[in-house]
Formats: sequence, C-alpha cells, structure tokens
Amino acid sequence: MPEIADQSRYQIRFEWGSSGVHRLAASDVVVIVDVLSASTEVVDAVAAGDTVPLAATGLAELAGAAHDAGAVVLLGALRNAAAVAAAVLAEQQRRGARTSVAVIAAGDADAAGWRVAVEDQLGAGAVIDALGALGLDHTSPEAAAACESFRGLQSAVRHLLTASASGQALLDAGAREAVLSAATLDAASAVPVLRDGLFVAA
Repeated sequence: MPEIADQSRYQIRFEWGSSGVHRLAASDVVVIVDVLSASTEVVDAVAAGDTVPLAATGLAELAGAAHDAGAVVLLGALRNAAAVAAAVLAEQQRRGARTSVAVIAAGDADAAGWRVAVEDQLGAGAVIDALGALGLDHTSPEAAAACESFRGLQSAVRHLLTASASGQALLDAGAREAVLSAATLDAASAVPVLRDGLFVAA
C-alpha cells in the first residue's frame, strides 16, 4: 500500500524542498522551482547558450536526490512555465506512456532556517497551470492548491514578488530589476535539464 503522503495516485504532484522529493513517490520527471534564485538565473544562462554546473546553483541536494532516483530533472520558474510544460509533454510523448511529474518548490533559508517562499509557490503553480493547459491535469490536492494560488493571484505576481521576504532582501541589495525580471511570466523558452552534473538546454 502506498504511503499516505506520497501522492502516487496522481500524475502531477507538488511538494516542498529536499524532504518533499523523498516524501513523494518516485516520479519520471521532477521540476524544481526556485524563482528568485537558482532557477531563474539558470534559465537565463541556458537561454544565452551557456551550461551551468549543478554545484554552482545551490540546488545540489535537491536536484541530486531527484536525479539519483532516476528522474529527468528540469528547472522551472515563472519565466519559463509554459516551456517547461511543453518539455514535460514532449518527454511523455517520447516515452509513449503516462509520465508522472513532481513539481518541487525549493523554498528559502534565513537566519531561523528553511522557510516556505511565496515566490516558489507561485512559480510552481504557474508550471502546474501550464501542464493543465496541455491536458496533464490529474493533479494531487497539493498540486491543485498551488495551481489555484497562482491562478487567483496571477495579476498581482509582480507586486507579490517585490513585496515578499526574498524580494525585499534583493531590493535592499540593489537587485530590483532581477526581481522584476523573475516576475515576468513566460518570457523565456529555455528549459534547463540536468545531464552529467550540468544544466543544459532540454
């Protein structure tokens, strides 16, 4: 009998952080979302034709756990949500079989430890919403709630990112343009995929 929290009965799953990767049933594809840090930066680097070492992203534990379990590991963000969904659909078509997808919001760390980050919930919701638009919509309750948080707040995403704890920290550091860029939905078509320790274009 499956573990009660592993969401194995659903095609599209949602969890938080490294512990969430381990909590979920093994998935064919894992999409990691870290909107105001690694994911957006790597998306832009890959879009420019660069490759990015996993070790340089701060996501080694999270992505490594998913990769070691045999999953295709993608990075998603608000900037490339639709492109990620298209890449997942292409992977399902390549496999010729129903493909399970775990969307993992990275969260953030502060002086008190790890915390839920609103920008990552919105980014994960955008990816789940884009998957649904392509017909991949057998979502767990957790994934459905993340999706609806994005849908309901989509018009306020720019404000929410700049007002969030992570966004305020970046604004204080003089990185306002980076926050605004990260808040732009579907501005990029690049989808980073982890291969041999590097994020490259899918």
